[in-house]
Amino acid sequence: MTDASQFGLQGKRVLVTGASRGIGRAVAERFALEGARVCVHYAQDEKAARQVVEALEGEGHCMAQADLADAHDVRELVKRAVQELDGIDVLVNNAGVFFEHTIDDLDYEAWQAAWARTLGVNLFGPANLVHQVVPHMIENGGGRIINLSSRGAFRGEPAAPAYGASKAALNSFSQSLAVALAKHDIQVYGVAPGFVATDMVSELLSGPRGEEIASQSPLNRVARPEEVAAAVAWLAAPEAEFMTGAIIDINGASYLR
Repeated sequence: MTDASQFGLQGKRVLVTGASRGIGRAVAERFALEGARVCVHYAQDEKAARQVVEALEGEGHCMAQADLADAHDVRELVKRAVQELDGIDVLVNNAGVFFEHTIDDLDYEAWQAAWARTLGVNLFGPANLVHQVVPHMIENGGGRIINLSSRGAFRGEPAAPAYGASKAALNSFSQSLAVALAKHDIQVYGVAPGFVATDMVSELLSGPRGEEIASQSPLNRVARPEEVAAAVAWLAAPEAEFMTGAIIDINGASYLR
């Protein structure tokens, strides 16, 4: 970094969901480094979220809890973020859930539960957040919405089909919004990582499949959270305006489309 705000984000007010760990934490850290004020959302781990907030560069950051599958929680989350930050310029929908639910291995009730929870957090949560945030962005004269998708939206997720479906839907949602909100100077993007070296997959990457997963990319490694965060921060920069509607792949050429 050559200065405090390489991407022109000094003073921006940013809500990052799922920011107590992994990619979300890296995104929060990058925006703070760029001079933005960040609201760190978390679902359950208050201690981890507090540690993130306390370690962020700069001042004026906050934290807020919400179950994104709960519409009331989402409304309260946005109210809290707007109150603490005095508005929202950038929304990063990063939070998501992933768990296996193979179709030939579950009874009907478990299958329904897997779909309800996955879509509740991964799709309905972002949709409700956007609905609540957009009026504030319109009032402020514009904003940016960046939705974290997945390589799985394109190549499929046989062991977690609801996850793949939720991310594919999130891509379509992002592009629909890019058209609908352009008149309000609100740009919308998707970011679709492949495997990323977070604590959620550390055991998998260090286990028997680790070498095979790394070899999916010709770079023979997986992404670092900081690489995804840099792309997210750049999409919030003024120069990225004409990228609105784009879905950015960050998978080390492990899947090309």
